Amino acid sequence: MTKAHAVLVVALLATAVAVPAIAADTACVPPNASVPAGANTTDPKAPFFIDTAGLDLKTTPPTRDPRNPNYPQAKELPDGQIPSVNSDGNFIIGATHQPSPEIVAQADVPHGTVHTFIMDSADSVIYRPGMIRDDLPGCRNSAVNSASTAPGDKSDLLVPASHAGSWSREVDVYVPADYVPGTAAPFIVYGDGGPHGFFKAQKLFNVLDNLIHAHKLPPMIAIGIGAGGQDAQGAERGREYDAVSGTYAEWVEQEVLPRVEQNAHVVLTKDPDGRATMGISSSAAAAFTMAWFRPDLYHRVLGYSPTMVNQQWPHDTSLPGGAWQYHSAWPGPVKSNLTVSGINVTPASGSNGAPLIPNAPRKPIRYWFEAGDRDLFYPVAPLADGMHDWTAANEDMARVLAAKGYHYQFVFSRNAGHVDEGTVEQTLAEALEWVWKDYPAPVR
Repeated sequence: MTKAHAVLVVALLATAVAVPAIAADTACVPPNASVPAGANTTDPKAPFFIDTAGLDLKTTPPTRDPRNPNYPQAKELPDGQIPSVNSDGNFIIGATHQPSPEIVAQADVPHGTVHTFIMDSADSVIYRPGMIRDDLPGCRNSAVNSASTAPGDKSDLLVPASHAGSWSREVDVYVPADYVPGTAAPFIVYGDGGPHGFFKAQKLFNVLDNLIHAHKLPPMIAIGIGAGGQDAQGAERGREYDAVSGTYAEWVEQEVLPRVEQNAHVVLTKDPDGRATMGISSSAAAAFTMAWFRPDLYHRVLGYSPTMVNQQWPHDTSLPGGAWQYHSAWPGPVKSNLTVSGINVTPASGSNGAPLIPNAPRKPIRYWFEAGDRDLFYPVAPLADGMHDWTAANEDMARVLAAKGYHYQFVFSRNAGHVDEGTVEQTLAEALEWVWKDYPAPVR
């Protein structure tokens, strides 16, 4: 983020006065799930092109064809089969999704214990104050769905309903039954935890109980961190998860993990090969971002429907495509990349539109991720920016990871929506085994 945008964030969060963005009598605006009005779907050379090839627009969201020639080649598995823990690459599964036996608690398997504590914005250094957005009562994300974009830039969503506020979140710490007190344990950090989170933590705990008992996973700690609140642009959850920076990883390292050790009476390993991140949707993007910016802390990543799209907010001129730029160039008009130092503004040397993964040395990251054929597609109608197709984004992630020689496994799930519960229940055990394969041997 440029210094100019850092100043903008500070100014935004410094005021505790809410800006009334939506009148009380405004109708609740539902999320979009189709091609936004006025989108560029015809000229690939023009800014903000949306490619609709291979999409069945009769469904909402549209259904993607996994054999789309614009997607990297994938191996289609028989219905009911999932990839082997020994395989890398791209796979197509479905259309039925039977839960794996590991997803269910077993009476003859020792169960881990869960310790819970609360974190509050008043005690934070990095995320104080928090960020809150004024949505209409009962209308989730209404301030985003009814927002507008900056003149001439369909990628820059304006959310004046966002302002400073406070947050409180629950952190749950799963400790396996055979953890030896005082020993440094491997662990997995996952986002969207807590009782109000989007992730069904008990299913993860069941899988860990069963796989650890079967010696298919090392005895590991699982740390579920609740989101800061709300969703998407202008909210604390979006501020944390969708930022393309090392800030969230540093907050976890400095403010969460010490509390975990203190409250759960465990010792967490410092070895990055013994640390994993996990998430769903935007917290899955955050999981990858934690490893990308801090490979000295994390090597293993697992994500369902990762939000590798343009969600970073406030809009950052040094990375205008947000997480979309992990895999693809920014599709908007060319802009100057500026560096701000005091009152001096000078052109920066690097391009602000180049993708990150293709232009960086390969990092020691092992990545399992999934997207559904009916995953999110332009949910916010004003953002006709060419950067809000979740399935296309993850297909492009698979393409650039393969080109750089990463160890990854990408699953395209038929008959599956965003963070599809059936797909999670079918694949979570295999995904965890794949992510932790060869531990404690170093990732090559």
